[in-house]
Amino acid sequence: MACKCCQCGSCCSHMRIVHATIEERGNYTFIVHNAYNGDVKEVRVDPDKIALFEDRSSIEELPDACPFLRFDEKTGKALCTVHLTRPDLCREYCCWRLLILDPRGKRAGRVMYQTTFLPDDDELSRLWERVQPTLNGLCGTEWDGAVIDALTRAGYRVRR
Repeated sequence: MACKCCQCGSCCSHMRIVHATIEERGNYTFIVHNAYNGDVKEVRVDPDKIALFEDRSSIEELPDACPFLRFDEKTGKALCTVHLTRPDLCREYCCWRLLILDPRGKRAGRVMYQTTFLPDDDELSRLWERVQPTLNGLCGTEWDGAVIDALTRAGYRVRR
């Protein structure tokens, strides 16, 4: 399954409830505990992200954010400051397979896993109710093609 990261930060904005820093070992090395599965992992701030890690201003309004999430001031993109040593849960996470954008370029929905359709707004939800029955019997690239075609005809853009 192909997954893409659009670096929006949504997945990490509430991860403080999952990842807790239980020890600081110095030299930007931390021990992190995963509240879901009990894993304990040593992580290190990536050398090229130390300055970004030091500046917490980008997440001041995200009290539940992962302690290692930061936003790049220039691009607005979310960055994991411990990306090279991040926990397995983070490595395995998949945000979307197909990203659906409205005509203005705003996220309108996602397709996750094989065919899990997650609309972000009512308009796309109503369109999906009409499109879904036409997909019966399709799978893989045929299903993707039919979904992309239907959404594109309706004015949406789809990113793989």
